[in-house]
Amino acid sequence: MNKHSRLYLVRHGQVEGYDRNPVYGHTDVGITQVGKLQMESLSERLRLADIGVIYSSDLKRSVIGAQIIARYHDVPHHIVPELREMYFGTWEGMTLEEIHERFTHELRKRKKNIVDFKPPGGGESFSELSGRVSPCFREILEKHQGENILLVGHGGVNRIILCEAMGLDFSRLFSLRQDYGCLNVIDFFPDTTVVRLMNG
Repeated sequence: MNKHSRLYLVRHGQVEGYDRNPVYGHTDVGITQVGKLQMESLSERLRLADIGVIYSSDLKRSVIGAQIIARYHDVPHHIVPELREMYFGTWEGMTLEEIHERFTHELRKRKKNIVDFKPPGGGESFSELSGRVSPCFREILEKHQGENILLVGHGGVNRIILCEAMGLDFSRLFSLRQDYGCLNVIDFFPDTTVVRLMNG
């Protein structure tokens, strides 16, 4: 990359059923009224930002967020399945409480190796998530050198991008908080990367 690119990295708004602590992953749910307000607040915050292109996953919660923020930016919006949240296999749609009750042994294994653990039923590991997200994101950066990019992602996806930007091992993923509707700002220079804002 010869030019500096800025990434506005957003997590989608509050999801339907959030109060049950659900694990959604690829489960396609919408966002609540609060989630929409979070996205509207971000759209005002980014109203004057010089955004050249918008990316989201193909899951509703990401697409809706991108559409709300896009109202002040007449730029292309690309919907990319590779930017989906991690797939949780059998755990999809279950609550954290249910998982703790029914999968004690698996959770112990997960604790020992958070990076390579795969949830039962064909779930993805964080290392597999990175194998899907990272090449896709590098391609986006390459394609939009010198542009400012908005990406409406997911908790896991955003943490992968942030860990790579800061040179952190993926075992540190959960040291990085990503609240619903948060904003991260990362500058990509030819020789370095600067995280200007995280979970803002």
